Amino acid sequence: MKKITLVMLAAQILTLLGFAAYPVALVAIQNEWALNNFQSGLIASSFFLGYVLVVPFATTLTDRMDAKRIYMLGGFLTALGVFCFGFLARDYWQASLCMVINGAGFAASYMPGLKIISDRLDASELSRPIAFYTAFFGVGTGFSYLIAGSLLPIFGWRMVFIGISMAPILALLLVYISVEEIKRHAQAKNIQFTLADVVPIVRWREVLKNKQASHYILGYGIHCLELFASRNWIVAYLIFCSAHGQAELPMAIPVLVGLINFIGVPSSILGNEMAHRVGRQKWIHGVMLLSFVSAIALSLVYDQAWGVIVFFAILHMVFIMADSSTLTAGLVLSAKSEVKGAAMGLHSLVGFVGGLTGPALFGFVLDASQKMQLQNPWTYSYFSIVVLSFVFALGHWLRR
Repeated sequence: MKKITLVMLAAQILTLLGFAAYPVALVAIQNEWALNNFQSGLIASSFFLGYVLVVPFATTLTDRMDAKRIYMLGGFLTALGVFCFGFLARDYWQASLCMVINGAGFAASYMPGLKIISDRLDASELSRPIAFYTAFFGVGTGFSYLIAGSLLPIFGWRMVFIGISMAPILALLLVYISVEEIKRHAQAKNIQFTLADVVPIVRWREVLKNKQASHYILGYGIHCLELFASRNWIVAYLIFCSAHGQAELPMAIPVLVGLINFIGVPSSILGNEMAHRVGRQKWIHGVMLLSFVSAIALSLVYDQAWGVIVFFAILHMVFIMADSSTLTAGLVLSAKSEVKGAAMGLHSLVGFVGGLTGPALFGFVLDASQKMQLQNPWTYSYFSIVVLSFVFALGHWLRR
């Protein structure tokens, strides 16, 4: 594997170490600030609000200047958001603002990081680096759960946020030192910022004329809604399971979730390989149907033995991630080269609109189900985040 890919994989892990700090601390923060489930979900969704506000500008700009420069700003904002959450946040609104800053930083690093790779490799070399880069999102979040979950009982959630905020700074320095800058069409000092930079409607229309690209973008949005809702609520769900007579786990729940996230990494990489053999679209839709089934099954086994619960949690993660890199690789390879940056920006924007919606939707349905005193509110919450996957896949098969 080329050096540039290895550098960006390491940088992505460091940038993501703060990602799971809030899901790990969610129950503690919820109790400390007397938040309901919807408010707790909205704090998580605020991360994606920051992402959505910045990603169209950040990724489109990579078509006109070296993405490395955008990445440097992203690392700083990510560190700032995580640090301020731990050091300053005292209520729902302050926490949400910190998460917006964190999300804005990630917007300026995630897809620009992928653009750093694509600008420095030939098109024939891109498929596997894209798959690894996408899959390593799971490595970063896995380490985030492990580290935050291990440190939380010792130092408390505030010190966890403050300590982990140093990791994106290390990522910034790694990219600055290791990635050689390339000349783009314009230098940063000569670029004028207009509304078309922030919301490049004309370029997006050009992207959406490509039916294959449009299909991958929509699928990615649905995928991200389910993925990020699940990642933000899985710790809380397992804590709920532990309150229903389960034997004590041999490890902390966040550590278990971190290990489950690691399993998503080979699932994403192998999923991309399988898609080469059976066809990308056939693979994506089949996996989405299996993800729907596994999510509902996971929500129904809350009172079973831990082995059963963990089995379905792993199964759900495997099927969530099995189409992740396939969706992104399909978009990058199907988009025209002259609008590839804009296509990646739109892809990421739609994906993280899904990410913005998912955690809040999950919390809202959970509150509503509890208020109506339904037998297992978690089943309705899980259903709300996977039903679109079912509709998307079923619609494809019906059209065929």
